[in-house]
Amino acid sequence: MKMVLAVTALLFLMTGCTGVPKGIEPVSGFDQQRYLGTWYEIARLDHSFEEGLSQVTAEYSLNNDGSIKVINRGYNAEAGEWKEAEGRAKFVGDSDVGHLKVSFFGPFYGSYVVFELDDQYTTAYITGYDRDYLWLMSRTPEVSDEVLDAFKARAEAKGFELGELIVVEQASTQ
Repeated sequence: MKMVLAVTALLFLMTGCTGVPKGIEPVSGFDQQRYLGTWYEIARLDHSFEEGLSQVTAEYSLNNDGSIKVINRGYNAEAGEWKEAEGRAKFVGDSDVGHLKVSFFGPFYGSYVVFELDDQYTTAYITGYDRDYLWLMSRTPEVSDEVLDAFKARAEAKGFELGELIVVEQASTQ
């Protein structure tokens, strides 16, 4: 019985990381082909896996099995080196909904929720399974103040705490 409870708890924890925060809706009409390619990280709520990184990009391409190859890359100026992580993403449900799960190691997945995406696929607002995760991504390394301000206003309206928001340096620092 203890083993059943342990397995049930593990499965709950693993699926709990692919959920969507309450009050957040993934975009519908998501077009995977248009989303593929390189995105620049403009702003984020910082986490240990990105701490100290600038010039951060995410590159998405298709794997042979239909999943999405993810390559995240950033420069750590303090260490004087590039950091790179390769993972894979899969849709949680329908492929026209911007809710994916991403893994960078083994069977452990985290939620990747696109909750705002402009019609031209030039800016995207992304969160994880809770509001501790937030990114503004763009097809260009810089955005206007208006774009950044609109992102902040929308994120605050959705309940994100922006006190720790970092605007990512995209200019070469090496």
